[in-house]
Amino acid sequence: MLRVGIGGGSGYSGVELIQILLRHPEVEITFLSSERYAGDPVEVLFPHLRSLIDVRFSKLEDVSQTDLDVLFLALPHGEAMRLVPQLDNIPLIIDLSGDFRIPAPEVFEQYYGFAHTAMEQQKGFIYGLTEINRDQLRGARRISNPGCFATATILALYPLYRKAWVDGPVYVDSKTGSSGAGRSPSATTHHPRRTQSLFPYKPFSHQHIPEIEQLLDRAENRLIFQPHSAPFVRGIFASHYMQLIEPKTAEEVRALYQEIYSQSPFIRIVPGCPDLSCIQHSNFVDIGVATDDRHLIVWSTLDNLQKGAAGQAVQNMNVACGFEETLGLTASPAFP
Repeated sequence: MLRVGIGGGSGYSGVELIQILLRHPEVEITFLSSERYAGDPVEVLFPHLRSLIDVRFSKLEDVSQTDLDVLFLALPHGEAMRLVPQLDNIPLIIDLSGDFRIPAPEVFEQYYGFAHTAMEQQKGFIYGLTEINRDQLRGARRISNPGCFATATILALYPLYRKAWVDGPVYVDSKTGSSGAGRSPSATTHHPRRTQSLFPYKPFSHQHIPEIEQLLDRAENRLIFQPHSAPFVRGIFASHYMQLIEPKTAEEVRALYQEIYSQSPFIRIVPGCPDLSCIQHSNFVDIGVATDDRHLIVWSTLDNLQKGAAGQAVQNMNVACGFEETLGLTASPAFP
């Protein structure tokens, strides 16, 4: 049994990790951090977990004194880079923040708004988009979990870029649920503000843009990315609009995706347009396409707390540790 810790166990990604890892047959959760709830049992904050886990929250600083095999860091941006240099003794660290996704310090500072302070450690991190970097993740010691928007868009576009089918820019319209903003409410995530509204934010400046660009190596295909805050709790629905170099039918496009993702158990190529309710509470990504020969629309949907965060982190742990990739992640989407 691997001894697993979660730094930031009181947030949405943290509790999602707890819920997934409780189903995992090869791990035991032995450390959870929360500054506010240090000393309290998990059920004080998450009463739905009563009788399922017998661990008390600790201070984050106590992690250096804990004997762990794997540490997940589900912390605000900037915290992991402060902590990781002190944790050489932990065999595997998987960071869910943006701290170690961008190798260029000037690009990181441009999109995150502060300087990177652990670039030496950054060199040791593998970008953990499992379907594309699976071979690099085997035996990895440091993994940077991708952002939720980046995961949805990279997986939607990767087959097309790999085969050079796209002509010109790609326009991305991506909508996210309120849980993507974290557990602490803000003016734009407060329920009365969001429940019957839809609004864009961070045009041309969202921090997931450089992740997408660096992995797709987009060449002449400019990416124009606009996220929206949507009135649902879980999920991302991303629409991608583009022109093809040569005419293709929807069947030909779907066949390409089936070929590229044939060894990826969580990618589902669906007929027509995917439905957000069909992936919620699961680690699946549903991808659908439509074309009029030269123009192509690709839709991708995922649960931002699962494949967009905690689920993908556990998927990466499985690959790094030599487990079956789907271990602990086979729960079906919840419907209704």
